[in-house]
Amino acid sequence: MASIYGDDTPDSIKNSKGLHLVTQSTPNGQKVQIFLEELKELYGTEWDTTLINIGTNEQKKDWFLRLDPNGRIPILVDNSVSPPFTQSLFHDNYQTHTLTPPGPRNLRRTPLPRKEIRQKRRLRLQRRTRAQRSPPMALLLARLGRTLPRPNQPLHARAPEKIPYAINRFRNETLRVYGVLEIRLSGKYTGEPREYLAGKGKGKYSVADIGTWPWVKGWKMSGFTEEELSAFPHLLKWVDRIAERPAVKRGISEKYSKDSTDSSVAKWKLQ
Repeated sequence: MASIYGDDTPDSIKNSKGLHLVTQSTPNGQKVQIFLEELKELYGTEWDTTLINIGTNEQKKDWFLRLDPNGRIPILVDNSVSPPFTQSLFHDNYQTHTLTPPGPRNLRRTPLPRKEIRQKRRLRLQRRTRAQRSPPMALLLARLGRTLPRPNQPLHARAPEKIPYAINRFRNETLRVYGVLEIRLSGKYTGEPREYLAGKGKGKYSVADIGTWPWVKGWKMSGFTEEELSAFPHLLKWVDRIAERPAVKRGISEKYSKDSTDSSVAKWKLQ
């Protein structure tokens, strides 16, 4: 069997003994960085990290494409098994389907045998009703569905050639998505405001929040004004609420920047 590693693979990745995250601290990378930090806080999950620069197309080079042919960050590699297991994490439905049902015990310091993981996953899925599983998955897939824009797409308004139709299209559609989240959090049609996107009653912090928050928190960088966002007061409170979580603060911290001094973080060709 051909190895997923080659001479061009960063040593920090192929020499890692357990879980290894390949990322850059973009919104897409931050959602997995936050997720792992939450697991560490709750279960002591450990991993190493390699930071790359997608601005130089490092994710399109052979060493990366052997790990993820789609050429997208982030990637989680498990070197505790042979051959190493790699999973691209750029899809939120990976977090929903793979990480949520069996729970974060799937990422222990000592991974369980695959057969046991599958058995535990089936048992936990049997105990969860469709109604319990659907909200986080539906919210994540709706936010990232192909018919919806990502909330950072208004940034394209800064392109050298400004096309009014395209700018207005993405701005209006992003505001519509914010409106969907506002309805969900305000309880407009249920009569009960929520603190989190999924779960019963006021909701429960979940991958729906983790996967959505990194894209919404930067609304100012997307070109929106405070006046425009004033129409979404519950959404803004939710943004602030998630931002106060210690694991969230760590997940977007300097630890994942080119200035990181964390011993578990390696930097690959960062300028």
